[in-house]
Amino acid sequence: MEPRPPSASQSVLTRWLGIGDSNTAGFVHGGVIMRNCDEVAGIAAVRHSGCRVVTAAMDRMTFIHPVHVGQLLTVEASVNAAWRSSMEVGVRVTAEDIRGGEVLHVSTAYLTMVALDEDGRPTQIPALAPESEDERRRAREAQLRRDNRLAERARIEEERSEGKSPA
Repeated sequence: MEPRPPSASQSVLTRWLGIGDSNTAGFVHGGVIMRNCDEVAGIAAVRHSGCRVVTAAMDRMTFIHPVHVGQLLTVEASVNAAWRSSMEVGVRVTAEDIRGGEVLHVSTAYLTMVALDEDGRPTQIPALAPESEDERRRAREAQLRRDNRLAERARIEEERSEGKSPA
């Protein structure tokens, strides 16, 4: 399996947001933004792995600015790191006031996607071949986030086995 560069997985979705996307505060509902992040991350993961994928986790979804009804939402994704069957996909969300031209970075998210074989079991994927210093930095940071998730899981399991934490 040949390693693939992050550029091979780059994916972009753009949507014009309307009233049906709003929450009671009059802004675009965070769940609408999350759904778009999940969708574009899935496309990037399929492009990298060549397989069906499922979302295993969404990590650190950060909302920086509200998104207004009528703005153009652009959601961009690429694979940051690839392990045996899972990969981290970084997602950047911008909102554009298409009349005024102002574009704001409104959200960032990291999703863990898992590639599946024809029987629905995790399957091996190509390694990632970062080509730029920015891509190597993203891979290092993805590994740090993965190490932190695995350490947290191990600590929780240890405390549960010792009876310190209710199941």
